[in-house]
Amino acid sequence: MEKLQLFKENLNSGYKIEKGFITLGAALFDGNPESEAQIKLPLKTLNRHGLISGATGTGKTVTLQLIAESMCEEGIPVLLMDLKGDLSGIAKEGSINPKIEERHKLIGIPYTAKKTTAEFFTMSKENGIRLRATVSEFGPVLFSKILEINETQSGIVSILFKYADDKGLPLLDLKDFKQLLQYSTTEGKDEIQKQYGNITPASTSTILRKIIELESQGADLFFGEKSFEVSDLVRLDNDGRGIASIIRLADIQDKPKLFSTFMLCLLAEVYASFPEAGDIEKPKLCIFIDEAHLIFKEASNALSDQIEAIIKLIRSKGVGVYFITQNPYDIPDAVLSQLGLKIQHALRAFTEKDRRAIKKTAENYPISEFYKTDELLTSLGIGQALVTGLSEKGIPTPLAAVHLKAPSSRIGVLTPQELDGIISSSALTAKYNQEIDRESAYEILTAKIKREEDRKEPQAEKSKPSTSEEKSVIQKVSENTMVRQVGRVVMKELARGLLGVLGIGGKKGKKNWF
Repeated sequence: MEKLQLFKENLNSGYKIEKGFITLGAALFDGNPESEAQIKLPLKTLNRHGLISGATGTGKTVTLQLIAESMCEEGIPVLLMDLKGDLSGIAKEGSINPKIEERHKLIGIPYTAKKTTAEFFTMSKENGIRLRATVSEFGPVLFSKILEINETQSGIVSILFKYADDKGLPLLDLKDFKQLLQYSTTEGKDEIQKQYGNITPASTSTILRKIIELESQGADLFFGEKSFEVSDLVRLDNDGRGIASIIRLADIQDKPKLFSTFMLCLLAEVYASFPEAGDIEKPKLCIFIDEAHLIFKEASNALSDQIEAIIKLIRSKGVGVYFITQNPYDIPDAVLSQLGLKIQHALRAFTEKDRRAIKKTAENYPISEFYKTDELLTSLGIGQALVTGLSEKGIPTPLAAVHLKAPSSRIGVLTPQELDGIISSSALTAKYNQEIDRESAYEILTAKIKREEDRKEPQAEKSKPSTSEEKSVIQKVSENTMVRQVGRVVMKELARGLLGVLGIGGKKGKKNWF
């Protein structure tokens, strides 16, 4: 009993919060939930980023849903990357069942069914509010990083962006930039090189190939108008609760470059748009990235560095970023070190490599006199997790094995009819789903090239020789069949004579290789 009392006092002291928190569940002692040792996270430190990890089927997605809806309930808008399509249930009320009833009885928290106001976005042709951004909004530096080009090629991109700005050529989609790229090596070559610097065809060809590669992953659907405004991510509903913005990404799991591009653009735009927040009572926005390893899977070093830099800085804007993945080491160390909250579901040890990974993972958590962390990592049940976060003062909290409460919203997907109803009734659907194809660089340059071709055509006609003119003597002679035959004979004899002089012609100089 003394150890149990010490356990409760240790956790209640470490997780003591004066105001503003979300509750995860109750701590486990000797495998049993203790309702008097509830684990809470202060709203004040939720912008310090976080990680939810664990093996497949251990409850990571449900934990994500629980935390996201809890944040919304406290007036914090959230953005969810739904790569598997199973987060849509947050928009509908949950329902009680014997398992949920038993779970909440054990942790001493009553269950309440409640939905969260949600918006559904898409980057593809799937049903949803369309997400787009223009090439100009990326800027030359970020656009070059996405294309993964060298310094010389990046310089050309910067030149073309500058030329477009100076000449009033809007770069809205990839078609615009490709046309400008072509123009720089043809009709506009002299003008651009004279004013801005040299542009080589080899470099432009490389840039073009990179753009085509990006297009093959569906990026042409992402670049264009109407551009998404990040201010629409921080809205509240009529009851003052945060709105959950869910981006449907199930159809781009095999397109990691597009996913990385989008995430980098979004984080950069949020960082650029949001003012410095300082020490605030709760975050302005929290972003949850499911299957986070896809961000870094095929990202170049430059792209990864850019993401890492933004993660380090965006906290000061009042924005928290949460990564959800199977293995903590899917996340680069530089990012992992920035995460204040860590929620670790069970890991599976099938191989020696797995056992080494578990031991390494255990070493990243605070030492606890109540848990053998490495053993606990393999014995946690579904809906249980190791938790450590930051107190209101920014101090790491004690390690706790937690029996998590169930989400108030539906666990599972919406029906197509339910999804269509939410999307069609959204004010953002009317705002962003209208196709806009205004005059931009492609149309302006195409018209300019056409005018140049029309101007050159009469000049070409004037310089063309008249068909009525008499043929020259040389033309007449060359067209005579007999003359051509005699010429061939003469040339053959000359060639033979020359080869003989050099000693490499004729039968005597030929060796028999058989």
